Amino acid sequence: MWHKFNPNPRGSSVGDCVVRAVAAATGQDWEKAYLGLALTGFIVGDMPSANRTWGAYLQKRGFKRSLVEADCTTCYTVADFAREYPRGVYVLGCSGHVLAVIDGKWWDSWDSGAECPIYYWYKEENDADL
Repeated sequence: MWHKFNPNPRGSSVGDCVVRAVAAATGQDWEKAYLGLALTGFIVGDMPSANRTWGAYLQKRGFKRSLVEADCTTCYTVADFAREYPRGVYVLGCSGHVLAVIDGKWWDSWDSGAECPIYYWYKEENDADL
């Protein structure tokens, strides 16, 4: 189920999907997530929205990465993932989009349930410092 989420202070919902997803998954506000991603991007020499930048940011916060194991990579959707993982915090990387799934709901500024995830970041359930 889609949970409408747009913490962008100006209401923008274009170009900042990584910031929104990281904010949702870490419990940070948009500004703190943006600054953390920008600093990480500066350190690794890439843009805040680059896969390696937000991956490094999440990894430093205890998240682990896993590939989506699906028989059909073009028909397994965000909605399917959310049903399969009804508990936990995940950040999904799709082709050209990033979003958070929290306790079986995808958090995004638009209904991205039909997007196809390629990989995801997750935090072990017993990790309490989200």
